[in-house]
Amino acid sequence: MRKAAEVYLLAENRLLREALIRLLSKRNEVHVVGANPYSPSVYHDIIAAKPQILLLDSNGLGFSKAMLIATLRSAIRNLRIVMVDMDSDENTFLGAIRAGVVGYVLKDASAEEVAATIRAVAAGTAVCPPSLCMTLFRSVARQGATASQTSCGADLGLSRREQQMVELLRERLTNKEIALRLNLSEQTIKNHVHRILRKLGAPNRFSIVERCESGRPQEDVSPAPNVTPSRVAS
Repeated sequence: MRKAAEVYLLAENRLLREALIRLLSKRNEVHVVGANPYSPSVYHDIIAAKPQILLLDSNGLGFSKAMLIATLRSAIRNLRIVMVDMDSDENTFLGAIRAGVVGYVLKDASAEEVAATIRAVAAGTAVCPPSLCMTLFRSVARQGATASQTSCGADLGLSRREQQMVELLRERLTNKEIALRLNLSEQTIKNHVHRILRKLGAPNRFSIVERCESGRPQEDVSPAPNVTPSRVAS
């Protein structure tokens, strides 16, 4: 008989936690070893339980949750993450994949679908809804196209990380969204943007991409000092 997958539930909403516990406890192939809301110390409980699967909701997905996932994956060998998306949001889906989620189900999934996803992930298979497959393919295609192009800003003295930042600014992402994408703090992103603005002499973040694509910082495109444009003689 196949061993039941040991699952830890992490969800802010108490009703959701209790509903998932009831649904999953009815299935012999799933064993719930713990359930809690998010808190600064919750990772201690999860590490102590040593689950095979961490099942969490998408509410509040951000830098802190991405860091929590990274910490737990480092502490628990072969830990696999399954997420229930409460809003069916494409950006949340892609952010979850980048954070290390390998199983993804939507909020209207049945108990059997959730259990099937847990079984598949426990067996080493990644799972996502068919409706989000195209989102994943488009994202990978964009990354491949970006990687095949010359990095924007390379000839302006920008570091590799700053060049990466420029590509994300091209997507009109906020500092918070970039922080989630790169798994960095929002303050670190602000510092990077400030340095890029200073290097390029750009007045704001929206001018950074334009300056990089032109290949010239501000001082190269400004009129030379003490030079008066010539007038055409009448």
